[in-house]
Amino acid sequence: MIQKRKLISIVMPVLNEEEGLAKTIREIPVDELKRMGYDCEIIVVDGCSTDKSREVARKLGAKVIIEPRPGYGNAYKTGFRKARGEIIVALDADYSYPAYLLPRLINILEKKKLDFISTHRLHKYAEKCMSPLHIVGNKILTLLVRVLFRLNINDSQSGMWVFRRKIVESIDFFAGGMAFSQELKIYAFKNFKSIEVPIPYRKRVGRQKLNAIIDGFKNLLHLVGLCLMLNEVIRIADFTRIYKIINIGIFGGNANASGNNYRVVPSTYWWTRKQIC
Repeated sequence: MIQKRKLISIVMPVLNEEEGLAKTIREIPVDELKRMGYDCEIIVVDGCSTDKSREVARKLGAKVIIEPRPGYGNAYKTGFRKARGEIIVALDADYSYPAYLLPRLINILEKKKLDFISTHRLHKYAEKCMSPLHIVGNKILTLLVRVLFRLNINDSQSGMWVFRRKIVESIDFFAGGMAFSQELKIYAFKNFKSIEVPIPYRKRVGRQKLNAIIDGFKNLLHLVGLCLMLNEVIRIADFTRIYKIINIGIFGGNANASGNNYRVVPSTYWWTRKQIC
């Protein structure tokens, strides 16, 4: 009996990333994934680039979708709706994330019967590729996710995820900007079998679009609003854990965590389509 091949959708939001995009697409190990039994579709969601990003994507075999609405989250929402794969990969197009590790990550997803994998960059080697402001902002936001939502996450802002499409089919997300990344992780870790896997990280290719102060502040407000909406009240007993959380979230803690100790935190609440509409 011939085994049906699975399809992987690799979705990348793009805004003037022609140089990094070319490197990222070329690094995707399509042939290795085919040998593993997976076909690939590469979807580039372009936010009205003024460089040659669209031409580069099409030349390298990617499907290009134009998203006129600004925002990282809006690009992903559109890309996920168009994705046909049973497994979806979210990947920045600036060559900072290791696309060559996709076979390993997908193998972990399948063997461990997981629903969601997020990658973890905040270790001493990866941090050499980030600005000090970027590192501090990431750690503060990750600390807030850990405290407010009681989740064992080390990198709430990571931009490389591998997951099953049922996750994005089951929910409408609020965030249209950079906060989409943390919102998706909070939802996945609270409702599905999810882990983090540490990865290497590189300096981005091309000009950075992220404004660490403005986008960081927006993400902070999003976390507070999400926490209030979900009635996530910090109990007095939780403050006994804050020293340990600060030690890991701000000062590094166990930087070599493999992700095997991450547990799914069951949730009896989350927003629904009905609530949103």
